Amino acid sequence: MGKEYLTLLNEIKSRIAAARIQASRSVNNGLIQLYWDIGRSIIERQEKYKWGDAVVEKLANDLKEDFKSTFGFSVQNLWYMRQFYLEYKDDAILQQLVGELPWGHNILIFSQIKDKKERMYYLKASAQMGWSRNVLLNQIKAGAYQYQKKIPKQHNFPKALPGHLAEQADESLKSVYNLDFLDITKPVLERELERRLVEKVKRFMLELGKGFSFIGNQYRLTLKDNEYFVDLLFYNRILKSLVAVELKTGKFEIEYAAKMDFYLDLLNEQVKLKDENSSIGIILCVKKDIVVVEYAMRHVVNPMGVAEYRLTAHPPKELKALLPSEQEMKTQLQNEIKSKK
Repeated sequence: MGKEYLTLLNEIKSRIAAARIQASRSVNNGLIQLYWDIGRSIIERQEKYKWGDAVVEKLANDLKEDFKSTFGFSVQNLWYMRQFYLEYKDDAILQQLVGELPWGHNILIFSQIKDKKERMYYLKASAQMGWSRNVLLNQIKAGAYQYQKKIPKQHNFPKALPGHLAEQADESLKSVYNLDFLDITKPVLERELERRLVEKVKRFMLELGKGFSFIGNQYRLTLKDNEYFVDLLFYNRILKSLVAVELKTGKFEIEYAAKMDFYLDLLNEQVKLKDENSSIGIILCVKKDIVVVEYAMRHVVNPMGVAEYRLTAHPPKELKALLPSEQEMKTQLQNEIKSKK
């Protein structure tokens, strides 16, 4: 390899040093750009000088020798840099998006997703919703993109909200929510689903999207002598709206929309501040019929959306023992029915 190789090695060393200075201003973007440049340099020199794969291992060993305190120059990572450049070199749009995510997120996306639109979905969603790498992996495994593509969003935001707010609300609503992190495989009572979501509310807010703050569960509302309870109540800083979430462990029924509409009326009258926008409702159910939801939406005034959720299909064996048996669920249901009589 001789002189040409030394030129390549010195160029990469210079780029590493320059990237360290740039990192003080933009750590992640500078690192991603560095890895892009390294991948491109390796590809270009291999093509020009007909070098084989051995150059990658040699580069890794020499770089680690000069940058002993720096992680990221292993043989595997250099191969990732090379693949990174090859995957995105002809796509200017995706090149702009990759700088917004950490390197580990990028590896997950370009190594597991090949479709351009699907890559764009996960790149944007990870950046906008602040997904951790584990959350991103779970979303990919759960097929979040496929669900968003196949199942349309259903809401009445254009009718119930001003134009700019309707667009923001649409962006905040998914067609399907992945609740895989709850490790539930058997049917559970709505109260049990709510309890588990409250226990992992931070993770649930990541799934909901950007800007959500948790206010409380079983949030009490009153009308004369009657009490009503919203399953989960959030505030969205971007929408500047209260967001009520109702959990349903079965398919969507028309009366759910009427009940949510009523809750939103009470929230707007009793809880919403003067400078806040109208309260928004989200009904989460296991299954929905698109036609039934569309019909139900005709009769509501307040902004709301209906979405499905997905639970894990294959829980770890050690978690199965923690799940309630069918008999336990029946007993709990009977007790709840008796307590309401």
